[in-house]
Amino acid sequence: MGAMGRYRSIDHRTHRPGARVLCRTARGLEIGETVCAVEIDDPQSVQSVAGELLRQLGPEDELIAERLDRHRDRAFLACERLLRERSLSGTLIDVEQLFDGESLYFYFLGPVDTQTQALTAELAETYDRKVGFRTFAKALAEGCGPDCGTGVSCGTGGNCGTCKLSAACGRS
Repeated sequence: MGAMGRYRSIDHRTHRPGARVLCRTARGLEIGETVCAVEIDDPQSVQSVAGELLRQLGPEDELIAERLDRHRDRAFLACERLLRERSLSGTLIDVEQLFDGESLYFYFLGPVDTQTQALTAELAETYDRKVGFRTFAKALAEGCGPDCGTGVSCGTGGNCGTCKLSAACGRS
C-alpha cells in the first residue's frame, strides 16, 4: 500500500535512487525506497517533511524484514481463516507489518464492522505475543544503552561495542 513523502536524512547523506532505507514515520519504523534527493531548505519544504530517513538497510535489516514478511503472511492466512470460521463479511486484501514489529495493519475492501475490527486486534496481539516484537521495537527506538549507535539514546551515533541489536543501530 505505499505512500510517497519527503524524509530528512538524519546523517545528511544522499542515498541513490532505489536504495532501501529505514525511515521513522508517524506510524513507526518503516522500510522505504528512495526516489530522488530533494533539497529541503525553504520553510515550506521543511513543514512538508513526512519523517526521518535513518539509514540505508544493511544485511541484518534485510534478514529482519524477511522474518517480518513471514509473520505478516501467516497473519494474513490466519485472518482469512478466522473470517471464514466466524462468517464475517470482510474481504482482506493485504496485511502490513512495520519494521519495528509494533504495528500490524489489516487492509480490507469496503467497510469493516466492529466484529472484524475486534478480530484484527486479537490477531495483532496474538502475533506480538508469539514473536515478541515489542521488546525489539523498544530497542530499535531507544537503543540498548549509552552510545549504542542508534543516535537515539546517546545522540552521538558512536559505537560502544555493547549493542546486541546490530541491525537496530547499524553496528556489527
